[in-house]
Amino acid sequence: MAIKHDIIEKNIGLMVILVVGAISFGSLVEIVPLFFQKETTQPVEGLKPYTAMQLEGRDIYIREGCAGCHSQMIRPLRAEVERYGHYSVAGESVYDYPFLWGSKRTGPDLARVGGRYSDDWHRAHLINPRDLVPQSIMPAYPFLAENTLDGKLTARKMETLRTLGVPYTNEDIAGAKDAVKGQTELDALVAYLQGLGTVITSKR
Repeated sequence: MAIKHDIIEKNIGLMVILVVGAISFGSLVEIVPLFFQKETTQPVEGLKPYTAMQLEGRDIYIREGCAGCHSQMIRPLRAEVERYGHYSVAGESVYDYPFLWGSKRTGPDLARVGGRYSDDWHRAHLINPRDLVPQSIMPAYPFLAENTLDGKLTARKMETLRTLGVPYTNEDIAGAKDAVKGQTELDALVAYLQGLGTVITSKR
Protein backbone atom coordinates (compact mmCIF):
# COMPACT_ATOMS: atom_id res chain seq x y z
CA MET A 1 0.00 0.00 0.00
CA ALA A 2 2.89 2.35 0.83
CA ILE A 3 4.39 1.72 -2.62
CA LYS A 4 1.12 2.67 -4.34
CA HIS A 5 0.94 5.78 -2.21
CA ASP A 6 4.45 6.76 -3.30
CA ILE A 7 3.48 6.30 -6.94
CA ILE A 8 0.51 8.65 -6.55
CA GLU A 9 2.52 11.27 -4.66
CA LYS A 10 5.26 11.31 -7.28
CA ASN A 11 2.87 11.51 -10.22
CA ILE A 12 1.28 14.97 -10.13
CA GLY A 13 -1.02 14.25 -13.06
CA LEU A 14 -2.40 11.09 -11.45
CA MET A 15 -2.83 12.87 -8.10
CA VAL A 16 -4.79 15.71 -9.74
CA ILE A 17 -7.08 13.22 -11.48
CA LEU A 18 -7.71 11.30 -8.26
CA VAL A 19 -8.33 14.49 -6.23
CA VAL A 20 -10.78 15.83 -8.85
CA GLY A 21 -12.50 12.45 -8.91
CA ALA A 22 -12.84 12.36 -5.12
CA ILE A 23 -14.21 15.92 -4.95
CA SER A 24 -16.62 15.25 -7.82
CA PHE A 25 -17.93 12.08 -6.19
CA GLY A 26 -18.33 13.78 -2.83
CA SER A 27 -20.13 16.72 -4.42
CA LEU A 28 -22.54 14.43 -6.24
CA VAL A 29 -23.33 12.53 -3.06
CA GLU A 30 -23.96 15.76 -1.12
CA ILE A 31 -25.68 17.93 -3.75
CA VAL A 32 -27.74 15.68 -6.03
CA PRO A 33 -30.14 14.46 -3.30
CA LEU A 34 -31.06 18.09 -2.56
CA PHE A 35 -32.73 18.35 -5.98
CA PHE A 36 -35.25 15.73 -4.89
CA GLN A 37 -36.03 16.94 -1.37
CA LYS A 38 -39.27 18.86 -0.98
CA GLU A 39 -37.88 21.19 1.69
CA THR A 40 -35.19 22.48 -0.70
CA THR A 41 -37.27 22.75 -3.88
CA GLN A 42 -40.72 23.85 -2.67
CA PRO A 43 -41.58 27.32 -1.33
CA VAL A 44 -42.35 27.59 2.36
CA GLU A 45 -46.00 28.09 3.23
CA GLY A 46 -47.11 31.66 2.59
CA LEU A 47 -44.16 32.62 0.36
CA LYS A 48 -45.13 35.01 -2.42
CA PRO A 49 -43.09 36.37 -5.33
CA TYR A 50 -41.60 39.82 -4.92
CA THR A 51 -43.94 42.69 -5.73
CA ALA A 52 -42.92 45.02 -8.54
CA MET A 53 -41.47 47.48 -6.02
CA GLN A 54 -39.61 44.78 -4.10
CA LEU A 55 -38.21 43.35 -7.33
CA GLU A 56 -36.87 46.76 -8.37
CA GLY A 57 -35.51 47.25 -4.86
CA ARG A 58 -33.72 43.92 -5.01
CA ASP A 59 -32.05 44.92 -8.27
CA ILE A 60 -30.90 48.17 -6.66
CA TYR A 61 -29.58 46.16 -3.69
CA ILE A 62 -27.55 44.05 -6.11
CA ARG A 63 -26.44 47.05 -8.20
CA GLU A 64 -25.09 48.92 -5.17
CA GLY A 65 -23.15 45.88 -3.96
CA CYS A 66 -25.04 45.48 -0.68
CA ALA A 67 -24.53 41.70 -0.83
CA GLY A 68 -20.79 42.31 -0.58
CA CYS A 69 -21.16 43.35 3.08
CA HIS A 70 -24.46 41.80 4.18
CA SER A 71 -25.26 38.10 4.12
CA GLN A 72 -28.82 36.82 3.94
CA MET A 73 -28.29 33.42 5.50
CA ILE A 74 -28.66 32.70 9.20
CA ARG A 75 -26.98 29.45 10.15
CA PRO A 76 -28.68 27.06 12.60
CA LEU A 77 -26.36 27.96 15.45
CA ARG A 78 -27.55 29.24 18.81
CA ALA A 79 -25.57 32.49 18.67
CA GLU A 80 -26.88 33.27 15.17
CA VAL A 81 -30.50 32.48 15.94
CA GLU A 82 -30.43 34.52 19.15
CA ARG A 83 -29.00 37.53 17.34
CA TYR A 84 -30.81 37.46 14.00
CA GLY A 85 -33.86 35.22 14.37
CA HIS A 86 -34.98 31.89 12.91
CA TYR A 87 -32.32 30.20 10.82
CA SER A 88 -32.68 30.43 7.05
CA VAL A 89 -34.35 27.62 5.12
CA ALA A 90 -34.00 26.86 1.41
CA GLY A 91 -37.73 27.15 0.79
CA GLU A 92 -37.57 30.89 1.45
CA SER A 93 -35.30 31.45 -1.53
CA VAL A 94 -36.88 29.38 -4.29
CA TYR A 95 -38.00 32.55 -6.12
CA ASP A 96 -34.61 34.26 -5.81
CA TYR A 97 -32.54 34.61 -8.99
CA PRO A 98 -29.70 34.93 -8.15
CA PHE A 99 -29.45 33.78 -4.54
CA LEU A 100 -28.01 36.40 -2.19
CA TRP A 101 -27.14 34.19 0.76
CA GLY A 102 -23.50 35.26 1.02
CA SER A 103 -21.08 34.78 3.87
CA LYS A 104 -19.44 38.22 4.25
CA ARG A 105 -20.61 40.19 7.25
CA THR A 106 -19.01 43.58 7.33
CA GLY A 107 -22.53 44.60 8.27
CA PRO A 108 -25.18 42.48 10.02
CA ASP A 109 -27.10 39.69 8.34
CA LEU A 110 -30.32 40.94 6.76
CA ALA A 111 -32.26 37.70 6.35
CA ARG A 112 -34.77 38.74 9.05
CA VAL A 113 -34.57 42.53 8.81
CA GLY A 114 -38.11 42.86 7.41
CA GLY A 115 -40.38 44.63 9.88
CA ARG A 116 -37.63 45.06 12.45
CA TYR A 117 -37.39 48.80 11.80
CA SER A 118 -39.80 51.37 10.39
CA ASP A 119 -39.73 52.63 6.81
CA ASP A 120 -38.56 56.01 8.09
CA TRP A 121 -35.68 54.35 9.96
CA HIS A 122 -34.53 52.60 6.78
CA ARG A 123 -34.77 55.80 4.75
CA ALA A 124 -32.74 57.76 7.27
CA HIS A 125 -30.21 54.94 7.59
CA LEU A 126 -29.71 54.65 3.84
CA ILE A 127 -29.38 58.41 3.35
CA ASN A 128 -26.74 58.68 6.09
CA PRO A 129 -26.08 55.58 8.25
CA ARG A 130 -24.11 57.55 10.85
CA ASP A 131 -27.17 59.59 11.80
CA LEU A 132 -28.51 56.42 13.42
CA VAL A 133 -25.41 54.30 13.99
CA PRO A 134 -22.46 56.65 14.68
CA GLN A 135 -19.84 53.89 14.37
CA SER A 136 -21.18 52.63 11.02
CA ILE A 137 -18.77 52.33 8.08
CA MET A 138 -21.60 51.77 5.59
CA PRO A 139 -21.61 54.17 2.62
CA ALA A 140 -24.37 56.75 2.37
CA TYR A 141 -26.89 56.51 -0.46
CA PRO A 142 -28.66 59.91 -0.58
CA PHE A 143 -28.91 59.77 -4.37
CA LEU A 144 -31.43 56.93 -4.13
CA ALA A 145 -34.00 59.47 -2.94
CA GLU A 146 -33.39 61.51 -6.09
CA ASN A 147 -33.45 58.71 -8.66
CA THR A 148 -36.93 57.95 -9.98
CA LEU A 149 -38.08 54.62 -11.43
CA ASP A 150 -39.78 54.54 -14.83
CA GLY A 151 -40.83 50.88 -14.74
CA LYS A 152 -39.99 50.28 -18.40
CA LEU A 153 -38.31 46.95 -17.74
CA THR A 154 -40.19 45.75 -14.66
CA ALA A 155 -42.75 43.70 -16.58
CA ARG A 156 -40.03 42.09 -18.70
CA LYS A 157 -38.16 41.11 -15.55
CA MET A 158 -41.29 39.43 -14.23
CA GLU A 159 -41.88 37.63 -17.53
CA THR A 160 -38.33 36.29 -17.46
CA LEU A 161 -38.68 35.15 -13.85
CA ARG A 162 -41.95 33.43 -14.73
CA THR A 163 -40.10 31.28 -17.27
CA LEU A 164 -37.89 30.18 -14.36
CA GLY A 165 -40.89 29.11 -12.29
CA VAL A 166 -41.78 32.23 -10.30
CA PRO A 167 -45.60 32.30 -10.25
CA TYR A 168 -46.29 35.81 -11.51
CA THR A 169 -49.79 36.25 -12.90
CA ASN A 170 -50.74 38.15 -16.05
CA GLU A 171 -52.24 40.80 -13.78
CA ASP A 172 -48.96 41.15 -11.86
CA ILE A 173 -47.07 41.70 -15.09
CA ALA A 174 -49.63 44.04 -16.63
CA GLY A 175 -49.63 46.29 -13.57
CA ALA A 176 -45.88 46.24 -12.93
CA LYS A 177 -44.98 49.46 -14.71
CA ASP A 178 -47.69 51.53 -13.03
CA ALA A 179 -46.78 50.03 -9.64
CA VAL A 180 -43.26 51.47 -9.73
CA LYS A 181 -43.42 54.44 -12.10
CA GLY A 182 -42.62 57.68 -10.31
CA GLN A 183 -41.41 55.96 -7.13
CA THR A 184 -37.86 56.58 -5.95
CA GLU A 185 -35.11 54.00 -5.81
CA LEU A 186 -35.00 54.61 -2.07
CA ASP A 187 -38.67 53.61 -1.74
CA ALA A 188 -38.03 50.46 -3.77
CA LEU A 189 -35.02 49.43 -1.71
CA VAL A 190 -36.92 49.98 1.53
CA ALA A 191 -39.81 47.88 0.18
CA TYR A 192 -37.36 45.06 -0.56
CA LEU A 193 -35.71 45.22 2.87
CA GLN A 194 -39.06 45.28 4.65
CA GLY A 195 -40.04 42.01 2.98
CA LEU A 196 -36.94 40.05 3.92
CA GLY A 197 -37.58 37.07 6.16
CA THR A 198 -41.14 37.98 7.10
CA VAL A 199 -42.74 34.66 6.11
CA ILE A 200 -40.80 32.57 8.61
CA THR A 201 -40.87 35.33 11.23
CA SER A 202 -44.65 35.55 11.09
CA LYS A 203 -44.92 31.80 11.80
CA ARG A 204 -42.71 31.82 14.90
